[in-house]
Amino acid sequence: MPVIPPKNAILQRDKKTYAIVPRIPGGLLQRDHLAAISMVTEKYNIPIVKITSGQRIALVGVEEKDLDAIYEDLGMDPGHATELCLHYVQACPGTQVCQFGVQDSLGFGIQIEQILANIDLPAKFKIGVSGCQFCCAESFVRDIGLIGKKNGWTVIFGGNAGNRPRIGDIIGTDLASEEVLELLKRCLDYYSANGKKKERAARFIQRIGIEEFKQHVL
Repeated sequence: MPVIPPKNAILQRDKKTYAIVPRIPGGLLQRDHLAAISMVTEKYNIPIVKITSGQRIALVGVEEKDLDAIYEDLGMDPGHATELCLHYVQACPGTQVCQFGVQDSLGFGIQIEQILANIDLPAKFKIGVSGCQFCCAESFVRDIGLIGKKNGWTVIFGGNAGNRPRIGDIIGTDLASEEVLELLKRCLDYYSANGKKKERAARFIQRIGIEEFKQHVL
């Protein structure tokens, strides 16, 4: 009989231990987060701490009996691991520190994650927010991608970097932050209403066509 993993935990190869990914909006770690992660790693003898591709920190090799206690000690919200919802917003430093940044990708990425964190979706969902055209947050291969330019944000939908990669389609340019948020809501509302269960945004667009999608969200 298959083992059903606890919520927000990923069963590992040994079929006994789990990996967890505490929620780190925009990949921005606070000092107390670092101290807490170090503390629980020692306290619960966690063998592996891994930085993920989505700018999160995975604690790997966790015993099931310790899951709740670890999150209590961390003082951090659980990051979604397998649920059908937003998993993370990946963001570059943008204008906060980067000399090339033209938009505040870090601040906007954190804002977007706070707004969308608990919304149910047809499949897992990833967002990339890049503060300039170098696209360091991999915006073209995320379910939704944003790229900052001098005149505003470019919005991309339907990208994927998995085993069937797809470059997302540009659906908006030169948008202010408020306009981006309104467009994201329309995109997610339509996707939620018409996407099949576990159908990623890339497969959704391939099925219905980008022009059909644009007619409903633009």
